[in-house]
Amino acid sequence: MHIDYHTHHERCGHAVGKLEEYVQRGIELGLQQLGLSDHLPLIHVNPDSYYPEMAMPLAELPRYVEECLTLKERYRGVIDLKVGLEADYIEGYEEQIRELLSPYPWDYLIGSVHFLGEWDITDHRQTAGWEGKNIMDVYRRYYDAVQKSALSGLYDIIGHMDVIKRFGYGPQSKEEQAEARELESSTLQVIASSGTAMELNASGLTKPCAEMFPSEHILQQAYRLGIPLTLGSDAHDPDKLGDGLQEARSLLWDTGFRELAVFEGRHRSTVSFKL
Repeated sequence: MHIDYHTHHERCGHAVGKLEEYVQRGIELGLQQLGLSDHLPLIHVNPDSYYPEMAMPLAELPRYVEECLTLKERYRGVIDLKVGLEADYIEGYEEQIRELLSPYPWDYLIGSVHFLGEWDITDHRQTAGWEGKNIMDVYRRYYDAVQKSALSGLYDIIGHMDVIKRFGYGPQSKEEQAEARELESSTLQVIASSGTAMELNASGLTKPCAEMFPSEHILQQAYRLGIPLTLGSDAHDPDKLGDGLQEARSLLWDTGFRELAVFEGRHRSTVSFKL
């Protein structure tokens, strides 16, 4: 089984390619399942005065879903398309998020923490936000938000669980490193208890951190806790679809995983995979 559950396209503003181009590329790659999962529109900042090209405009959300459903039917029997969304978890906006998502027939929803307040810790234009901050304070806030996202009931998959490491900002001393490991561990415990799946996101291989999200030691603990895993390339270009997924499959296999989590109508099941 070859799948890719994390993709973005031109509507979000910082990706290229139309949805159908991703579908056609997925067919070329031999994917059995392809998840379409663009960004939820911004709801907690004014998109007109915030950084440009962060997410799809609110008016595009119904058009996005309609196009996904059209493509799902058009390519039925050729490739199994999944209608998804990467929906930011924003503390204090849970009900607004729920209301925005509820009208649509999703196959799955990825819950990702990009924002701490109005600061997007994953945006290369906003790395100055780290200046003058205690790194461990940021880590505590981040993992607290990830835990709350898992407990919110809004999501099916926790996206790039340790993306906070993306730009290389992290604990330095042994004490800080030990605390970071504890934050990761306690977050995994919460994810496991919530029944939410996680993704192994291969895009970290091309980022300054130069490793997948999550790190291998986190993946090993997720396996011990029985957390289901799915796969995503987080492609922002049709030509990048599937990048890093063979390495991701190998890492999952070496960790002990023999099944992948897949979704239909927000119902999770598992499929076996081989290298």
